[in-house]
Amino acid sequence: MPQHTPELHNFEPQTSELPPELRPLAEMPLFKRLAARFFGHGLTRLRAQHRASWLHGQADGFRSGHTAGVDYGFKEGKLEGLEEGRQVLLIRDSRCTEHRPPSVDDHLFDDWRLPLNADIKKRMKADVARLLPAHAQPSVAQWKMIFSDTPSTSVIAGAGAGKSTTLVLRILLLNHYLGFELDSMTVVTFTRESRKDFINKLIELFGLWGRLLSLKEARDLVRTFHSRILPMVRSLPGFERLQAFENLSNRPQSGDEEVDSNPFDLRINDAQRQQLNACYHHLFTSDERFRGLIQPLSRHALQLKELERDHPDVQKRVAVTELAAKRDEELCDTIEDLWFRAGAWPIKGIEPNRQTFDINGSTFHCHGYIPSLDAWVVLGFDPRENPQLNRPNAKLSVRAEWAVKRTLFQAFCRKPLIWLDSYESSKRVLASLAGDASAGPGFDYKVKGELASAPLLDCFVGAAGFIENLGLDVPDAVGRMSFAKDDPDRFFFEALSLFWRAFEDHLLDQKPPVMTYNRMFALFSEHSPENLKLLSNELLRPLAHLMIDEFQDVSPQIVSWIRASLAEIRSRGPAMHVGRGAQRSSLLCVGDDWQSIYGWRGSSPTYFMEFNKEFPSPGTTRVMLSDNYRSHQHIIDAAEHIVRAAPSISGKKAKASGEPKALLPVNVLDRDDQGMAQRLMEHYKRGDSILMLYRKSSDKLLIEQHIQPLVNVDSSLPYADRRLKQLTYHSAKGLQADAVFLLGDCQHLTSSPYKNQVYRMAGLGKAGDTEAYDNAQKDEILRLAYVGITRAVSHCYWYVDAQEGQAVNMPKASDKVGKGKAFFADHRQSTKSA
Repeated sequence: MPQHTPELHNFEPQTSELPPELRPLAEMPLFKRLAARFFGHGLTRLRAQHRASWLHGQADGFRSGHTAGVDYGFKEGKLEGLEEGRQVLLIRDSRCTEHRPPSVDDHLFDDWRLPLNADIKKRMKADVARLLPAHAQPSVAQWKMIFSDTPSTSVIAGAGAGKSTTLVLRILLLNHYLGFELDSMTVVTFTRESRKDFINKLIELFGLWGRLLSLKEARDLVRTFHSRILPMVRSLPGFERLQAFENLSNRPQSGDEEVDSNPFDLRINDAQRQQLNACYHHLFTSDERFRGLIQPLSRHALQLKELERDHPDVQKRVAVTELAAKRDEELCDTIEDLWFRAGAWPIKGIEPNRQTFDINGSTFHCHGYIPSLDAWVVLGFDPRENPQLNRPNAKLSVRAEWAVKRTLFQAFCRKPLIWLDSYESSKRVLASLAGDASAGPGFDYKVKGELASAPLLDCFVGAAGFIENLGLDVPDAVGRMSFAKDDPDRFFFEALSLFWRAFEDHLLDQKPPVMTYNRMFALFSEHSPENLKLLSNELLRPLAHLMIDEFQDVSPQIVSWIRASLAEIRSRGPAMHVGRGAQRSSLLCVGDDWQSIYGWRGSSPTYFMEFNKEFPSPGTTRVMLSDNYRSHQHIIDAAEHIVRAAPSISGKKAKASGEPKALLPVNVLDRDDQGMAQRLMEHYKRGDSILMLYRKSSDKLLIEQHIQPLVNVDSSLPYADRRLKQLTYHSAKGLQADAVFLLGDCQHLTSSPYKNQVYRMAGLGKAGDTEAYDNAQKDEILRLAYVGITRAVSHCYWYVDAQEGQAVNMPKASDKVGKGKAFFADHRQSTKSA
């Protein structure tokens, strides 16, 4: 029987065809259930189909399958429809999970701009065009400086850039056109001469605008840093009559003289020395530790300096050792008689006890012994005595015999020996040994790295000043230094630490109290911001709009005070300026890092070269004044060629402007005083102004021997008509002349262990540089030569000494003279032979 397979999708069950009695086995009685199973088993064995059962199963399956299919299809269709018609909104949380604090606003100024508009600029430019001559009209770069509207401005102004006039016009803009009160401004200059010149220029220019500026108003505006800090300290209770140590003098001073004093003059006057000596005497008698330090210092300082045995003088005189020993006792008698007649012998504190010394098997004598120093004393031949003085029947003069003995002792005597060269030196030793309260230590000392020795207390002042100029505290800095165990500088700096703290206390105990300028700046520096809170608005307001000339010469100590003052002004907010035209604060600094030449006293061009970092501001304007209105291009190029090797602000290149001049090279010549004098007098006869610049005072005296008649003539003229000035390289900044004569090379001759150490403490120099100060000085000698050359308008002559001894291998500026350059004419024989 064929199997029947209906089309299920077209099949509609005919339930009427199903037998009604056809029921499931489970619903049937047992007998029928057994019979149905039997017959069903038989049909299976026969492979036969029971039609009614088949149709019944087919219909039942269709019904259950259809119901399941409908349910499944409904669900699938519904899901597809919903998915197709749904608008998906996906929310992702991308917020940072890190909770950071707000950043710190470390700016020294508010974020503001000078209230300038096009109308004000147009009006001022028209007034300048009308009131100033054509040659004084500002350049594009100068106008950029005048109209700078940012809180901070740095102006790189090379030599002869006309910065002074531009700075006066800036003040005119603030006061005349913007209504800023003069007492909200300060212009800072570094020297008395530059301050005087700027004041005159300010009064003159304001007069052209119809503003009669009094001398007092101008002096109040144009200041030195030191004249600004003094009133701040005097405002503190108990310091109303405070005096600056640097201004102490035995003669009465007017107020203006005090303002004009030069705090960088390191020479100690009588009034200052009196205070130094009094403090020294008290400390020496009361402090055993200090007294113990002075002993090795004095012995080292007074002791006869050793001489190498292969020195030519030793080799020449060692041959007459035996002869010198035979006459030595008589020579001692003769010298002693001279000292006795001069009233310089005996000396209290020195036992007149002669002692014998063995020199190469021969016996020599000394004159006395100092128990407190455990040192022997030999009296020398005073230079004021007659050099031709002889002992009876002697072939050599007493002076020559004494020189032979001195050389032998220098080379072969290893006992502690003090050689008193003059009656004057003995008086200082006498005063010191006698415990004279008005006397100082009585001996000179030479700190390693310094060019010459000086009285011990002068050395204390110099070293302390250098350390404090770097913004460091003397005792703290000394505690961080290190020296070899047998280095006398170790004792020097330990003694300095004790002395300087005692000296500051001693000065404050005076009536009225006295304080060093460095101490004043430290009181109001970033290390003591709370002290600035004690100052009134009236004292701080003049620093609100600060303009600084020669900014490259600023020291770390001054920078700290400036930053602290500006931070305090900002912290006081708008309330400080209520009812005034001048609002907020600003800083404008003018300088030339190529003219930074005061590193030896603690100044550094770093603060100008890294201006934006050192004076953080929301907006800074940088101006490059590259026009040179003084010199012709050969002068400029020669000076820049010398200094180019030193680190500097990038992009600097000056160009000659103004009236065209003949291009003449800088002449480099061997030292020739007579030839220099002759050429100098030729220029003077032509009517040229002349600057004669020297490195050493002895050079000035040597050249004056050849030009004395000219010096006499020029000094007899009225001051305004004089055309010859003789100055050191350092003193010539800001000056110019038709012809400049440079006498001497610019050379770094020493190495300073202590300055290298404190330079690193102050964060100056390159990281890891153990000789930061020495390397800075090697750059500074190039800048010093640049300053000298750029004083010249038309002619420059550079006379260079032949190098001898240790100086031969030390770096010097003349090494940078360019060969084959049109702007140099090198006439030196040494370079030609090389």
